[in-house]
Amino acid sequence: MSDPRPPTPPYGKNYFSAPFERFRDEAVDWAGAFTLLDTVETYFDSRVDLIQRKLQKHSDRLKVKAESKLKDLKIKDLAGDALAENIEREFKGFKLKLETRMTSLSRSWQSAKVVRTREKISFFFGVMSLMFTTLMFGVAPQWIHVAYTVQGAWLLPQRAYTYKKRAWHYFLFDLCYYVNILNFIFIWLFPSSAELFIACYCLSHGSLASAVITWRNSLVFHDMDKVTSLFIHIYPPLTFTVIRHFYPNAEARFPALAQLPHLQPIRSLLLSGVIYVTWQFLYWKFLMVDRREKIESGQRITSFSWLLNDKRGAIGRVLSKIRPEYREFAFMAGQLVYAILTEIPAIFLLYDSSIWSGIFMVVIFGVSVWNGGGFYIEVFGRKFERELEALRRELEESVSRSDSGHTTPTLGAGGSSDEEGSPTSTNSGELPPLEEKKNS
Repeated sequence: MSDPRPPTPPYGKNYFSAPFERFRDEAVDWAGAFTLLDTVETYFDSRVDLIQRKLQKHSDRLKVKAESKLKDLKIKDLAGDALAENIEREFKGFKLKLETRMTSLSRSWQSAKVVRTREKISFFFGVMSLMFTTLMFGVAPQWIHVAYTVQGAWLLPQRAYTYKKRAWHYFLFDLCYYVNILNFIFIWLFPSSAELFIACYCLSHGSLASAVITWRNSLVFHDMDKVTSLFIHIYPPLTFTVIRHFYPNAEARFPALAQLPHLQPIRSLLLSGVIYVTWQFLYWKFLMVDRREKIESGQRITSFSWLLNDKRGAIGRVLSKIRPEYREFAFMAGQLVYAILTEIPAIFLLYDSSIWSGIFMVVIFGVSVWNGGGFYIEVFGRKFERELEALRRELEESVSRSDSGHTTPTLGAGGSSDEEGSPTSTNSGELPPLEEKKNS
């Protein structure tokens, strides 16, 4: 059996004990050394800890100061953001206004382009008509009545369409349209009727020609309404002046002239008076009786209602002083007297003298040119003055806003917004001008 006790080492007892003893002694020496190191470590650790505490304290102060600065910066950033947001909002509002204004200007521009194109066509037509009329008068006067018919066939239906569209078509029953139709009937259907020629000649040189002066017809080439109005009043006396004095061999084309070497005053006034009274009766029956309700309600306008409401005109002031039940009769009687008085020069002077007839036409045409010049200068001048005034108000508003601290740009009065409407260059949206109210 084996011995449970550990075997006895073969070497001596002190073989391993001596070195370990030496190590223990040396360890005691090293332990002293470690004590010195601990002292040094403790010293420096305290100093390091003190420095760390100072650094921590300084770091805390820096942190608090940094947080304060950061807070201030955040506040400033918030204020700056609010200001930037306000500026952005104002800019967006201005941008929206500008886009709206540009859209409005675009629509106005497109509309203005159409208006300018129409006015250019009217201007071209008016100038070319005047040039061809003068050329025909000097070279081929026998074509004047043809030119009169062709232009009337274009202008009169256009006038009827325009006035019907604007609900002004009751003006088409005025005497001037009635006489023009009678002129065409004589020229192309009854050129042998002496009675019809007398009535057409007297009425054309009387009521129609004088209406250029009375109703201030004007030669405004770019305005088709004014061109048409002038044509209706000045071309009939021109045509019958040419037929009477400048048409070569007129008796062959218009046999009625062979029966009328001179005009008999009483006969001429009676014939033209019968034609006039016939028209006046039809006018009174159709408009003042059958359409009285529409006229009195304001749905339709006639020459009589227009003149009656025109308190600035002499006729309107006179009619307003007459009792209402007698106004219509007074108006019709006054028109008859006016027609007779304006026919007297044609009967006693113009029919027998080509020179006086020429002077008469020059005077009538000169009045229309003078009125046209006044229109261009006064109307366009007032328009330019309004634009300058609008620009002045816009500048004043911008300066006042700048002084009060507002930075938002404004469109001002010069650039009117949609609520103010856009300017137009014609009177298409207004009542016809007074010079076009022809109840000759």
